[in-house]
Amino acid sequence: MLFKELGLSEPILKSLEELDHKEPSEIQEQAIPMILAGKNIMAAAQTGTGKTGSFVLPMLEMLNEKAKPYAKNAHALVLTPTRELAAQVRENVHKYGKFTNIKSTVVYGGAKIFPQKSKLKKGVDILVATPGRLLDLVNQKAVKLDRVQILVLDEADHMLDMGFIHDIKKIIAMTPSTRQNLLFSATFSPEIKKLAQSLGEDIIEISAQSPNTTVTKIKQMVYHVDKNKKNDLLTHMIKDEEWDQVLVFSRTKHGCEKIADYLNAAGIKTGTIHGDKTQGARTKALREFKGKFFQVLVATDVAARGIDISNLPFVVNFDMPTYPNDYIHRIGRTGRAGQEGTAISFMSVDEHKFLRGIEGLLKIKIDQTSHESFKPNEKPSVGGRGKPRSRGPRGGKPSFSRNRRSSDSKPGGSFSKPGGSNSRSTTSKARSTGNSNLKSAGNSANKPYNKKKGSKPKTSWKKN
Repeated sequence: MLFKELGLSEPILKSLEELDHKEPSEIQEQAIPMILAGKNIMAAAQTGTGKTGSFVLPMLEMLNEKAKPYAKNAHALVLTPTRELAAQVRENVHKYGKFTNIKSTVVYGGAKIFPQKSKLKKGVDILVATPGRLLDLVNQKAVKLDRVQILVLDEADHMLDMGFIHDIKKIIAMTPSTRQNLLFSATFSPEIKKLAQSLGEDIIEISAQSPNTTVTKIKQMVYHVDKNKKNDLLTHMIKDEEWDQVLVFSRTKHGCEKIADYLNAAGIKTGTIHGDKTQGARTKALREFKGKFFQVLVATDVAARGIDISNLPFVVNFDMPTYPNDYIHRIGRTGRAGQEGTAISFMSVDEHKFLRGIEGLLKIKIDQTSHESFKPNEKPSVGGRGKPRSRGPRGGKPSFSRNRRSSDSKPGGSFSKPGGSNSRSTTSKARSTGNSNLKSAGNSANKPYNKKKGSKPKTSWKKN
C-alpha cells in the first residue's frame, strides 16, 4: 500500500516523498483512515514503528482546510510525558507539514515561559505540550482549551507512571466533550484502558502487534556481571567490538555522570541526558550524539521516550530497569522503522527480580550469558549458618533483643526507670564490696514518684 491510498492530499504526500517515506507502516495503515473518518481510537504500537506519524499525518490533513484558530486557542492538543518526546512530536509536525499552512508550537518545562506565551498569542493549529507546563500556561491565561477539536495522549502509560493522571484529568475537563480522542502507547495496562474508557464509550482499540511486545528484529541479550565490573565490561565491549554509536541507560542521574566520567577517562567520547540538565544542554547533547560527535550517550528513563535516532545500532541497559514497561521503551530506541538492532542488559546478582518481571510481561525468555573476562563472583550475603543477617536501618546490627528495649542503649533513653541501670550496677557492686552506704541509694531509687503536680522524679547518680 502507498500513502496516497490512505486519503492524504498532495502537500503532505510531497513532504513524505521528500523524506523518502514510501510505504506506511502497519500502525499507519490502520490508524490513518480511521482518524480521517473521525473515529476515537486507542492504539498499541511498538516504539519505532511510525506511531507518531500515524496521528500527525491525519491531523495535518484534517486541519489544513480549517479556519485559522482564535487567539490563544488551539485546534489540536498533543500531550506527552517528557520534553524530549514533545520536541520530537513537534519536529514531526514541522517536517510532515512543510508544504501546508499549519501553524504549531511546543511548550514544556525547563524552558523560559515568556517566549512560549508569545507564540500562543495568535493561536496555533497544533499545540504539543507536557501536562505541567500546559497547566501553568492555562493558569496564566496564556492559552485556552475550550475549542480543542482533537486530543492526543501520546505515551499515555508513561504519563501515568510519572504521576500525571490528575493533571491529565484536569486538562481533559477543560476541553469540549465533542472532541476526537486519540490515545497512543507502546504498552497497555489496565490503568490505560480505564483512562481510555473515560474518554468515551465509542473508542476503538487497534494494535499493530500483540500489546506489550518488542520489535522482533531487536536482538536481546543479558550479561551476568558483578556490579563493580559493569564499567569495565562496557568499556571493553565498546572498544573490542568497535561500536561507533551506543545509547546507555542508567537508573539514576548520578549514575549517568559516573558512567560518562569513566568512559571519557578511557578515551571514549561520552555525553549525558538526565533531569538535572537544562533543556538547552539536553538538546545539544542529543544533537551531538546524532551527529556522532561522540560515541556514547548515557541517559535516564526520563529521556527514553523522546530519543529518535535513525539506525541506532546498540542500546545498553547498564542498570536493569525497575519497571518492565521501561525495558520496552529503552530497547525501542534501536531497531526503528524496520531496521535491525541489538539490546544488551548488564545484570548483577541483585537485579534478577527485574529480569523476571520483564520476561513475565513480554512472555518470552531472554538469552543470558557472561563475558569470559568478566564472569561474576558476587553471591547473596548470608550469615554464618546460611541465614540472612539481620541488619539495622543503617546496615549495622540491631540494638534490640527480646527482653531489652532499643532505646535503653541510647543516651538519655526515656524508657528506663529513674535509677534503673545505675541502681542495678551499684546494687551489684554493693553486694561484692559490702558497702552499706549504697543500700540507701538503692532504696531511694525504688521510692514512688512524687505525685505533686509539676514535680519530676528524683534520680540518684553515682559519679564515676
